[in-house]
Amino acid sequence: MIDNNNIVSSEWLKAHIDDSDLRIFDATFHIPATGRDANTEFDDGHIPGAQRFDLSVIADPDATLPHTVPSAEIFQTHMRRLGVNQNDHVIVYDDSVFMSSARAWWLCRLFGHANVSYLDGGLTAWKQAGGNMAKGASKAVAPGNFTAGKAHDSAVAYMQDLRAQVEAGSAGQIVDARATGRFTGEVPEPREGIRSGHIPGSLNVPVTSLFDSDTKLLKPANELKQIIESSGVDLSQDITTTCGTGVTACALALALELVGHRQVTIFDGSWTEWGTSDAPIKTGHA
Repeated sequence: MIDNNNIVSSEWLKAHIDDSDLRIFDATFHIPATGRDANTEFDDGHIPGAQRFDLSVIADPDATLPHTVPSAEIFQTHMRRLGVNQNDHVIVYDDSVFMSSARAWWLCRLFGHANVSYLDGGLTAWKQAGGNMAKGASKAVAPGNFTAGKAHDSAVAYMQDLRAQVEAGSAGQIVDARATGRFTGEVPEPREGIRSGHIPGSLNVPVTSLFDSDTKLLKPANELKQIIESSGVDLSQDITTTCGTGVTACALALALELVGHRQVTIFDGSWTEWGTSDAPIKTGHA
C-alpha cells in the first residue's frame, strides 16, 4: 500500500465504510471487445453502499467522442444526483484492467473536489481482503449539494493545440498508457476505423505495468518511478498523458501523482481522436 492521500486500502475502507460522509463509486469500464458489461456486473456484486459512476454517462452528452470531459454544470448535476455533498470523502474503485476509476478520481479533482481517493486494487483487492459484497441496483439517495469549480485550462489538452505542438516539435513529453502492441501498431485498435500507431515523439508506459497482475494493487512508489523513468520519461518536465479514449491516461496521472509529479495534462480525445484524423502517426517502438 502506498502511503498517499490519493489512495486508500481495502482494510481502510472496511474500517470506514459506515462513515456518514463517505460516498463509494464503482467506475468500472470495459471496451466493447471484451463482451463485459459493467452495469450488469455491478448488479451481480459490488461494495456495499456503492453506486455506479458510469464514465460513458458522466461525460459531455453532445460530444462525438466517448468519455469527453463534461461542463462543470453537467458534472455538478450528476454528482448531486448521486448524493455527493461538498464535504464528502469520495472513494472510487473498479474491476477493470484499465484502472478506469482513476478517470473518476481525476474528474473529481478537475472540478475542485480534492477529497477523493482511489481504492488500491479495486474490487479484486476488496474481495481478497474479505470485504462484504452487495447485489442488485444501488439504492436511491437524497440529492447532494456538490458544487463544481471551474476546471483548470492547463489540465486538459485538446486536439487542435496538441497537433500544432507536435507538428512544430514543441509538444514536450507525451506519455501513452495503451498496451505496447497498440502503441507500436503491431496490434490493431479495438475500435473500428482507427489507425494503428502512436503520436510522433510520444513514450509508452502501459497501464498494466503499474499494478500487480494478481492482486491489482499498485506497485510501490519507488517501482512506479523506475518503470516510468525506464520508458524515457523525465519527471522534471511537463507531461501530457494519452491512451485510447482518455480513461487510462488518468491512471498514468494517478501514478505520476504518487511519485511526486503533480502537473499532468490529459489529452481528452486521446488516440480515438488522433487516430481517426489525418494527423501524423508513427509505428514501432519509441
